[in-house]
Amino acid sequence: MKDIKKYFLILCLLFSTELFAQQNPAKSEITNSLNYGKSVAVFGGSVSVIPASDSAKIMWEERLGMQITNYGVGGAGFSSLQGKSLQQQVDEAGVFDIYILWASTNDYTNQRENGSYTDYTEFDGFDPEKLKTQAGGINYCIKKIYELNPNATIYFFTSSKAFNNRGGYDPFEPNGMADYVEMQKQICEIHGIPYLDQFTLGGYNTYNQELYYRDPIHMNVAGYKKLGVLQVAFLAFPQ
Repeated sequence: MKDIKKYFLILCLLFSTELFAQQNPAKSEITNSLNYGKSVAVFGGSVSVIPASDSAKIMWEERLGMQITNYGVGGAGFSSLQGKSLQQQVDEAGVFDIYILWASTNDYTNQRENGSYTDYTEFDGFDPEKLKTQAGGINYCIKKIYELNPNATIYFFTSSKAFNNRGGYDPFEPNGMADYVEMQKQICEIHGIPYLDQFTLGGYNTYNQELYYRDPIHMNVAGYKKLGVLQVAFLAFPQ
């Protein structure tokens, strides 16, 4: 509830700014954000990199002056077993101001082990066997980014809802995607990584799915524009 109230206030600010911007186009950028004008690397699966996702990222560029580099690859997940994983993507990254780990649905839909928040941490001696789990992959990415750039700012976008089965959107379905999202959030919390809970706050459901999704997993342009407003609010004022 606290997160929902925070984003409601930020969204009100953004919408009021948008109204002002219609009268003063030159003032539409959120220049008072500490993240204004920063370089950004994005890692993820297809949801982070398909052409429709540009409609959200263009909003980051226009409102926050961000320079964005995409490393995402379709089919990728955090597990080392899931496509060109986010682990591999981070391995190839350069130095940026901000790194965004944009969680896909692939670890869940391909039944990769969720794991424990302690996977591949000091708690298990950085056990390489744990890189096969979603949790271990997330912890690897965070550790690797800080080794690459100790001054890095890392943000996390949780998985959004998917409608290929009940577990993809029902938060109360046992062993559903909500469990994977909860693990994502737990790991962010132990490392102090701000996260945007897209699963809960995205506003997608079975009643509006046809408006915002092009298929059961991927959003269309309208869906990404809806998500983009939420992402801009988060990136502008993440704390």
